[in-house]
Amino acid sequence: MGLDEAILSEANLTEDDVRSKIAEITKGVFSTMVMMEVADQSPLMEPVVSFHETLTSMVGLAGSHSGLLAIHCPKSLALKVTSNMLGMEVTDIDEDVNDAMGEIANMIGGDVKHIFSPKGADINLSIPTVIYGSDYVLESISTSEAMVMPFECEGERFLLTFRIGK
Repeated sequence: MGLDEAILSEANLTEDDVRSKIAEITKGVFSTMVMMEVADQSPLMEPVVSFHETLTSMVGLAGSHSGLLAIHCPKSLALKVTSNMLGMEVTDIDEDVNDAMGEIANMIGGDVKHIFSPKGADINLSIPTVIYGSDYVLESISTSEAMVMPFECEGERFLLTFRIGK
């Protein structure tokens, strides 16, 4: 498991560099937009494709590089994140949660694309997609050239999956 070596070489980065930058971006977005602190954990060696009571928000990258950034957040944490972001209690998965979690993926993705394109102009982001379900499998992230980063927030764990290619 890991990012494409040719892409890393072209960007003059190591996988640890990318991981560190994504962790910094994620912490910054959560700290400033959601007023919640997150801590990164050691990356997983295997992809996670099966989810239970989870909300996945993702953005695609297209242009000089293509890829996917997805955040897989337990329902309870997605509700807390949305409540903090909106400044009101949110108790059910609804349009507000979808919008808030989609915007989190969008903000992180918008900063991550600058890792591989310093000006960011040659990589575009898709409109965020949000999936919620009691049990689902997400196959698009099951490639060997992906990075799976766990984060801890408010005693719960969420995952950030990132894949990039040409």
